[in-house]
Amino acid sequence: MANRPLPVAQLQYEVNNEQTTRRTIEQNIQDVDAKLDRSINKSDKLSSLSLRRFQFLLMGAGNV
Repeated sequence: MANRPLPVAQLQYEVNNEQTTRRTIEQNIQDVDAKLDRSINKSDKLSSLSLRRFQFLLMGAGNV
């Protein structure tokens, strides 16, 4: 995942640029929310396997 800096605002207000930036930010927030939801609900394979491994390790820990 590459980080891209936000563009510098122009001196004159442009409605199209503002709408595009707003929509891009909204889509990114929705993507993060969906990934977080999959992770919490263990529907993502990697997070599900990680959680199972962690639970298995805790079972062997006993009462420490």
